[in-house]
Amino acid sequence: MYEEIREQICSHCWHGVERPCPDLVTCLTKGPVCHEDKAAAKARRDITTRLRRDKLTKRIIYVGAGTCGLGAGAGKTLTAVRTYLARRDMEADVVEVGCIGLCSAEPLVDVQLPGMTRVSFQGVTADKVDDLLDKVFRGDLPEPGMILGQFRSDGLTSWDNVNYLDQHPFFAPQTRWVLVNCGIIDPSSIDEYIARGGYGALATTLRTKTRQDVCDAVEKSGLRGRGGGGFPTGRKWKFALAAESEQKYLICNADEGDPGAFMDRAVIEGDPHRMLEGMAIAAYAIGASKAYVYIRAEYPLAIARLKHAIAQAEAYGLLGDNILDSGFDLHIIIKKGAGAFVCGEETALINSVEGKRGMPRPRPPFPAVRGLFDKPTVINNVETMANIPGILARGAEAFAAVGTEGSKGTKVFALSGKVSRTGLVEVAMGTTIRTVVFECGGGIPKGKKYKAVQIGGPSGGCIPTQHLDINVDYESLKTVGAMMGSGGLVVMDEDTCMVDVAKFFMEFIQRESCGKCIPCREGTLRMLEVLQRITRGRRAEQGVEALERFQGVMYLNRLAQVIRDTSLCGLGQTAPNPVLSTLRWFRDEYEAHIFERRCPAGACSELRTFVIDAEACTGCGNCKPKCPTDAIVGAPQRIHYILEEKCIGCSGCFDACNHGAVHLAELVPVAAAAPAARDESDAVVGVFSKGAFRDWHDGRGLIRE
Repeated sequence: MYEEIREQICSHCWHGVERPCPDLVTCLTKGPVCHEDKAAAKARRDITTRLRRDKLTKRIIYVGAGTCGLGAGAGKTLTAVRTYLARRDMEADVVEVGCIGLCSAEPLVDVQLPGMTRVSFQGVTADKVDDLLDKVFRGDLPEPGMILGQFRSDGLTSWDNVNYLDQHPFFAPQTRWVLVNCGIIDPSSIDEYIARGGYGALATTLRTKTRQDVCDAVEKSGLRGRGGGGFPTGRKWKFALAAESEQKYLICNADEGDPGAFMDRAVIEGDPHRMLEGMAIAAYAIGASKAYVYIRAEYPLAIARLKHAIAQAEAYGLLGDNILDSGFDLHIIIKKGAGAFVCGEETALINSVEGKRGMPRPRPPFPAVRGLFDKPTVINNVETMANIPGILARGAEAFAAVGTEGSKGTKVFALSGKVSRTGLVEVAMGTTIRTVVFECGGGIPKGKKYKAVQIGGPSGGCIPTQHLDINVDYESLKTVGAMMGSGGLVVMDEDTCMVDVAKFFMEFIQRESCGKCIPCREGTLRMLEVLQRITRGRRAEQGVEALERFQGVMYLNRLAQVIRDTSLCGLGQTAPNPVLSTLRWFRDEYEAHIFERRCPAGACSELRTFVIDAEACTGCGNCKPKCPTDAIVGAPQRIHYILEEKCIGCSGCFDACNHGAVHLAELVPVAAAAPAARDESDAVVGVFSKGAFRDWHDGRGLIRE
């Protein structure tokens, strides 16, 4: 590995914890600054050049070793790379990096030869390593499908006929500020971070700006909290700065609990020093000398890299006492959480840090006035912190120049679901959902149709096809019943049942409710029960359950409104959003479930039955033993049949049939079977009002807005 950037290169240069210097970072990257020494200046330039990989003396092999990469087999790839080098007695540096964002292409391996640009390869499993390295070390390249692209780099020779990575459809629409170093630098090396300008914003801030200046700059930038609420960060800091107290606290919330969200984890795994630098600036701005990183224990790799990064920063005098001889102290403590979703709420998180059960309390007082241990406390999430160094380094105006009127800067999304390219996407505020899904994500695979994108996690909503061109910003998303949230973005295709989606999120919220307030605890359970009844088949209904099903449906909207208006914290207040959003945009699917007992997407197993096409059936009998209810009858070499009353829709027969003879049964809609004949007099259970059926016949539906 390279020499440490803080290595003493002359008799005058000696900075460290014992001898803190305000010019440490400048001296390491542009120095020396306290004396003129051409030899020392050249030595400094050479070190930073090597750390930035602008000049190599031997080959480097980078392996994406974030959690997503390791899950795709990067651990075995890494072993294969080292075995390859040892077997051939070849010298090369092997560097573990974080995720560059394109998780679906993992395992990723980059190779950089001396004098050449760095080129990235996708899907490099262990069995492909030998062939890949043989070719690249010879100066050849493998088949085009394996090449992701090459990095731009001034002064280095480019590979012929290889596109640049920033031209790749996944990266081209992106503006990478928070993720700029992820997948590029070694996250375990503070030297590489400093060589790329890291901790420069902190050093400048401590040397030239007052606390008020920093708060003003962040407020002027327009940065809003990226954790979901979108509260102006600078304004929150000013509340804490104005609060009088001998002790103040800063908490970085790294407890991302949204299903499908993994942005914070990726940032910590790929570039932990960026978050630490942001925390140091934030703590200085509000006058905090102690900070916590609240991170769920389910992130062992992120925790390990964070611990290592904190130790490095303390060794360099960038954390701890008298940072850069400024008189500012900051000690950062890692607090592991148990993974409760409600701890994303500020007051619940504070309780958890204090060692209590993670339950919210009424506000005010707000944490900025009275928070952790009853002291003024600011809580921001990882992405917010990671934006701070860039704002201070480039200036508030530069940050505010990107985005929309009310939403500045960029936003990182965790793109997942039914989309061709999944991963982390960072786009400027104001970018359309269509751009994110169809350009970055590559659209819907297997020729399926786009149906909706769920944004904002359990607190968010779904955006249907007609609003694909809506801008990604805080205000625009609210107009369609969605919200920014922390950045989870789940794409759904035509095979997704929106009632089932609402049920999934309601199950999650009900399970994660802390139970402190009745509207959230009982209300979400009642909503879940309504959705469960909707997706239950006739055969599962007994007694008065059919009545309860319709009664629940009729009160669904009202119940949602009560929960939203009376819950104690944000979890309960936003809990009905998935239901309200899907009701708003996919009402026809609800009505198909309720009136026709049919799931248009074929996803609700209790509402589907299968049939066998007599012409396609060969009588092979493969389907028969797969049926758990003995619903399939038929002799060998004879046509088989499915008894509808026994079929539970498990799809075992469908999966077992090799002849394409098993299909979903097309149920006859109730409305189509008796279009205008049903009224109160012929209702099976006799509980519906005439008005309700009149609405239904008139096409207005039973579920009201």
